Amino acid sequence: MSDNIQKVTVLSKTTWTPNLFSFTVSRPDSFKFTAGQFVRLGVNASQLNYYKQQAKAGDTDDKELDKTVNEALNEDIFRAYSIVSSPFDEVLEFFSIVIPDGAFTSQLQHLEVGDELLLNTMPFGFLTLARYQKPLPKDLWFLATGTGLAPFLSMLQDLKTWEDYEHIVLAYSARSTEELAYIDKIESLQEDFGSLVDNPAKLIFIPIVTREPVEGALTERLPKLLLDGTLQARAGIDLDVDSTHVMLCGNPEMVEDTKETLKSLGLVMNRRGEGNIAVENYW
Repeated sequence: MSDNIQKVTVLSKTTWTPNLFSFTVSRPDSFKFTAGQFVRLGVNASQLNYYKQQAKAGDTDDKELDKTVNEALNEDIFRAYSIVSSPFDEVLEFFSIVIPDGAFTSQLQHLEVGDELLLNTMPFGFLTLARYQKPLPKDLWFLATGTGLAPFLSMLQDLKTWEDYEHIVLAYSARSTEELAYIDKIESLQEDFGSLVDNPAKLIFIPIVTREPVEGALTERLPKLLLDGTLQARAGIDLDVDSTHVMLCGNPEMVEDTKETLKSLGLVMNRRGEGNIAVENYW
């Protein structure tokens, strides 16, 4: 096992929907990361309690079949996951979707408290606020779909985010109300973190539900909401090339379409510290 790979223990699990869940794991003492970064998590299904119990319950006389199944499960599989938790939390939290027949999440969905996962302790990614040099911070927009919310929650639990900006807009899109995870946490962020700094940013939360009508939520996809000005009107803030930072994370199609929409509105990609738009590309 590589020196960068450490075992971590599952401490809790929250099931949001049949296809969405969150979980926390122990944090190695030496592990450090910047809010917005991601890590590579590893799972070996043969080591999960669920599969151990299945093996015991499924004893058969076909020893060759048992051997084949066990060998198929006994493999370390790694995937990239953005960190939900603050860089200062004592535990690490992750937000996951279940992909049917996916080699990783089809196993990960069976996590139980006490299970062990593998963590590559080298953080990756440049979806961090440190990348912005120009324009200077004023208005920060987080545009997320699904589990793309994760890095933004991490940044919103970092006091520096609240100190550096005047306004923070979090537009979070899901297909249904039940898929809008972490709502209670989002609604408490201003009090829990903004209240800890002088002159904190104002958080403006805009929920978006695209496949059912929900009171108080917008219903169109992010590119359309931006293009016709609905999102800006709801936020009460314009997208200004001289004062706006925009971060995108989520479904790759959303990221691409929204990025092009923002460019059509005059904003530019952030390169070498300058520009408005930043995206995550680990999908």
